Amino acid sequence: MKKYRFTYLLLLSVIIGSILGLIFEEDIVVIKPFGDLFLNMMFTIVVPLVFFTISSSVASMLDLKRLGKIFKYMFLVFIGTCLTASIVMLIGVLVINPVSSNSLIEISGGAGESTSFLESLVNALTVSDFNNLLSRSHMLALIIFSVFFGIGCSSLGREASPLTNILNIGSKVMMKLVKYIMYYAPIGLCAYFAALVGEFGTTLIASYVKSFLLYCGVGLFYYLVFYSIYAYIAGGKKGVKVFWENIIGPTLTALATQSSLATLPTSLEATKDMGVSKDIREVVLPIGSTMNMHGSVMSAILKIAFVFSLFNIPFSGFDIPLAILISILSGVVMSGIPGGGLIGEMLIVSLYGLPAGAFAVISTIGIIIDAPATAINVCGNPVSAMLVSRFVDKDKFLAKIN
Repeated sequence: MKKYRFTYLLLLSVIIGSILGLIFEEDIVVIKPFGDLFLNMMFTIVVPLVFFTISSSVASMLDLKRLGKIFKYMFLVFIGTCLTASIVMLIGVLVINPVSSNSLIEISGGAGESTSFLESLVNALTVSDFNNLLSRSHMLALIIFSVFFGIGCSSLGREASPLTNILNIGSKVMMKLVKYIMYYAPIGLCAYFAALVGEFGTTLIASYVKSFLLYCGVGLFYYLVFYSIYAYIAGGKKGVKVFWENIIGPTLTALATQSSLATLPTSLEATKDMGVSKDIREVVLPIGSTMNMHGSVMSAILKIAFVFSLFNIPFSGFDIPLAILISILSGVVMSGIPGGGLIGEMLIVSLYGLPAGAFAVISTIGIIIDAPATAINVCGNPVSAMLVSRFVDKDKFLAKIN
């Protein structure tokens, strides 16, 4: 309770704000500027936060080549399974709209002028001038620039160590600033949701309940079916058996702690009993705890579909592959970066040109589905380790579990 009290405080602030909105209705909109203040502070810091955190993380990666084959298969498994998770949730939200029809909020503008897929891709990935990187409207281009800037520092080795140290310090400073801003978050979210519920009533709350149930339903399906498929690919029927004999402990620990890192010791012990060799499990699981988040991938798809439906924007065309790309970035890249969840949510708002208030809306989804998302995140790592073992150790792994 002590460790996660701030998460509970944020959830409580949303509940209190919703209650105030129900009591005072449209009169409560007068306090909306207190919510706008929080959003403005968060959007102000996002550009330097993205640059320093991503570039410093990449610049510090000096030893990945030593692990060669394990790393190659590990990242292939991470990307492949996260892609599968995104498609499963995408199908779920396309079949079942996460937002009640009477919750729709009309906004001006919309999708803008129609452009071809390639033009949209170029516009999303690049900018025509460096100063455009300083706008949150070009977040994906900023992320790509930050990655290559970090690679440039890493390739120079010790020669670039002073600059790498500056990037690391800058990252720590940005995270401190985020921490200070988050002290205001309970007030900001309370004010924003009081105004939102006051204006749109109980239908918005019903949409959150519907989204939670949708996530739990699709998540349970993915957990039972696809983890069984992955285990079967890794070790046949025996692989499925050893996986389910040992995964319940990590699942319950994840639900209780709501932390992938807190569940790591339990996951390591379970993966050992699954027959995964020491070097593979001690590489895949720690890295997977921050870079293989199937639950976060599914969460990103749900957030995008939710906010599109809420603001009555068609979710089609280039929006769908872009949603998959953002979800994989959220589950494989950003989750390994301090504040990655925050960056992912702001990336959704910026890339799609959504109203600033959409950030508070999708952040709340992240809070209410945290427990099941963590369980899915955690359980994806042992089965991923089994897949890596199948590719790296091949018949030796099969011999261990038979």
